[in-house]
Amino acid sequence: MDETDWALLAELQANSRLSFSELSRRVHLSPPAVAERVRRLEESGIITGYHAQVDLAKAGKPVIAFIRMSCYGSHCVLRDPEVPTWSEVQEIHRITGDACSILKVAAASMPAFEQLIDRLAPYGKPSSTMVLSTPLARRPVTPG
Repeated sequence: MDETDWALLAELQANSRLSFSELSRRVHLSPPAVAERVRRLEESGIITGYHAQVDLAKAGKPVIAFIRMSCYGSHCVLRDPEVPTWSEVQEIHRITGDACSILKVAAASMPAFEQLIDRLAPYGKPSSTMVLSTPLARRPVTPG
């Protein structure tokens, strides 16, 4: 990746809805050259998709938490294909240490969060940490 690729990534991370014309103006390349570079970034797997950033609280899910799961073996959240389909589950990360995974979840209410904890309990010991605020929600990827 060269400086131009990084400039394209910076612009697309700030606003993925920019047209090739606008991107070309910002990075000082022709629209066809921008289109080719973006296509290469997509094909190489560097750009994996384009997404809308959603405010969970405004979307009706104000209770946000991280849940560490201590489960191993055949009955683990990482092995159950249903868990990622649960509407409360936003992210699942396999981790090292005394737990096997961390789930980022968003629920509509504390009773809904409590029901989620109850649904997770058969997989192992859930330990939750509530999110009070998010001073840094997303950091763009930069070189270096």
